[in-house]
Amino acid sequence: MTDKALTRRIDREKRTFECMLRIYCHAHHGTGQQLCSNCQQLLQNACNRLTKCPFGSAKPTCGKCPHNCHAPTERDLIRKIMSFAGPRMVWQHPLLALLHLWDSRGYTPDNRKRSS
Repeated sequence: MTDKALTRRIDREKRTFECMLRIYCHAHHGTGQQLCSNCQQLLQNACNRLTKCPFGSAKPTCGKCPHNCHAPTERDLIRKIMSFAGPRMVWQHPLLALLHLWDSRGYTPDNRKRSS
């Protein structure tokens, strides 16, 4: 994967998570299209961690990643957000949902091909 393709993929993952977080925040915190301060902070942390992913061009989706970037409480909240918003993404952001599903079925560090 080229650096440009990796940057596009990470940017897409950031957008996907932001959309999921907006769906969750709107439903649970009643904030409309804006994010509450806690959700805004979570988004900032998640974006920073995506940018600094140690897998670089071999980055799996976060759900399949063996490296835990987030603290356990934050990780549990992210799982809760994704399980709530994931099914709703199909109706509100179908292309992002499809691409996220496509990415999650692809590469993982355990099944990568070794170059000789």
